[in-house]
Amino acid sequence: MINMVWIPGGATVIGSPEHHLASLSGEQHYDRAWFEDEAPQRVVQVPGFWLDRTPVTNLEFAEFVDATGWMTYAEQAGGLVYGPDYWRQMPGICWRHPHPDIDAVADRPNHPVVHVDHDDASAYARWAKKRLPTEIEWEYAAHGPHWRAWPWGSTWRPEMANTAELWAGTELRNLADWKSWYEVYWRENGPAPGTVPVGALFESASPFGVLDMAGQVTEWTSSLYGPYGGAALDAGFAAAAGLGFRSARGGSWKMMRWQTRTSERICGVPDYSAFDLGFRCAADRPAPQSITSDNHEERPHG
Repeated sequence: MINMVWIPGGATVIGSPEHHLASLSGEQHYDRAWFEDEAPQRVVQVPGFWLDRTPVTNLEFAEFVDATGWMTYAEQAGGLVYGPDYWRQMPGICWRHPHPDIDAVADRPNHPVVHVDHDDASAYARWAKKRLPTEIEWEYAAHGPHWRAWPWGSTWRPEMANTAELWAGTELRNLADWKSWYEVYWRENGPAPGTVPVGALFESASPFGVLDMAGQVTEWTSSLYGPYGGAALDAGFAAAAGLGFRSARGGSWKMMRWQTRTSERICGVPDYSAFDLGFRCAADRPAPQSITSDNHEERPHG
């Protein structure tokens, strides 16, 4: 299938190991509670499926819009962007015009589409005769049967992912570092998303050859957000789990390394859309004939 990768069925570890969670609060500015929804780590059996190699692009989304007349929520209400100090809704900003001076289709056809909410992403997937991946499928495709913090391994490499640290050209360890970088970014770029052409950072491919799974754009999944079995969430996460939030994965171009890990969980209300949120599709179709069930007998571990 064009631009899709076969993800063979098998057992995989979902969630972060305890030693990793224990180290996080000492390495950046969020406390342990921020990542507690990644626990407990457990083994899950995942059936085989197809997954887009890269996120859906502006050009691909335009084909869907041209064929169906679909209008996104952002086109009606304005696009949500993070300004110099906080989030703001900007009239006229949407997937087609993420900046007043940018025509996404003409100027950035191969960048991932943004300013799409869960309904927009789901509608595209139905039109393409695909679907959104589940949260577990997404994580499995990102790190393979064995847990790793990023698609390429558990050692951070800033050149491998489109993140705030790639843009800044230096390590960002806390919120003050991030704000200093973002003030400059906003002054120079305004609401323009810091995306790059999909697949540009090809060396960061996951074990299955899937690209752009760390940074670039946070990606919608089909899954309702909720705790893993046995997890005790803090009040904020517990509220999100009870309000029908949807899970999103991968982090984005404006986030630091810790929000782009394979097991990092992000969630939002279904009608949320922003300048760093996109998606990719999955599909349930027969496996390639060259794939057999004997290819993936490895036992997962944390």
